Amino acid sequence: MRIASLVPSATEMLFALGLGESVVGVTHECDWPPVAAELPHLTATVLPAELSAGEIDAAVKEVVSEGRALYSLDEERLAELAPDLIVTQAVCEVCAVSYNDVVAVAARLPSRPRVLEQDPSSLGEVLEDVTRLGKAVGIEGRAGEARSELERRLDAVHGAVENADRPRILALEWLDPPFLGGHWIPEMIEIAGGVDVAGRAGEKSPQVGWDDLRDLAPEVIVAMPCGWYLDDSRAQTLAHWKRLESLGAQRIYAVDAASTFSRPGPRLVDGVELLAHLFHPDLADPPGEIGFAEVTAGLRADP
Repeated sequence: MRIASLVPSATEMLFALGLGESVVGVTHECDWPPVAAELPHLTATVLPAELSAGEIDAAVKEVVSEGRALYSLDEERLAELAPDLIVTQAVCEVCAVSYNDVVAVAARLPSRPRVLEQDPSSLGEVLEDVTRLGKAVGIEGRAGEARSELERRLDAVHGAVENADRPRILALEWLDPPFLGGHWIPEMIEIAGGVDVAGRAGEKSPQVGWDDLRDLAPEVIVAMPCGWYLDDSRAQTLAHWKRLESLGAQRIYAVDAASTFSRPGPRLVDGVELLAHLFHPDLADPPGEIGFAEVTAGLRADP
């Protein structure tokens, strides 16, 4: 089977299921595992490079308000690759090529590929996508084993922290302007032994004002700007340090959001394990090779 993946989380899931050799094309953002980045790129963004966080937000809102697409799809190259299956999503209009555009393009391709849509809003739905993807490509047994292992790891985290005191957590998926953690983020926080003071599980990440955050009294703030890796996440956190500090949290962390929080794939479980370590470092070890930075420690040590 020849598979085109039009969303990074699906690419990660395909490789995790041992289907990497079947993947013939990916998005320009697919970079995990590293070999995926070497495959033909089928998409491009219309946004200019090197925009600041605030400029990205403004540009996205302008493009969406005008009814234009944020991503382009290379139909000619897709046709050349002749996929049997295209995996895409419709849960986020700013994260991937439009689902309707993908369906329209697929109908014109000589290979007449099936389009599989993944639109999870919770960890449970992410796990169900593992099952659905396995069924779509005829590897139900392998997908079942992979799902069971992810569930086992989540259960291990829950068991390690279930009797601990739960700190109050504020998760921010963007800082300029601030967006609360939505979709699966509140659930991740709960499993990891925290109490989300603002986010609502299963709902889209809402934009809020800084004044809306003043009375939440978080003990821990986790900055996870959507799609950004640790260095940029830390830079955005530092840029808004005074506002974050004014919320009264004892600890403020910047995390590698692109790898473990933004993409609804297997590495969300790494994100849960990381959160458990941040909330309860004496009870949970950090997952290997997952970046994070305690911003408070460095700044408060400065004279």
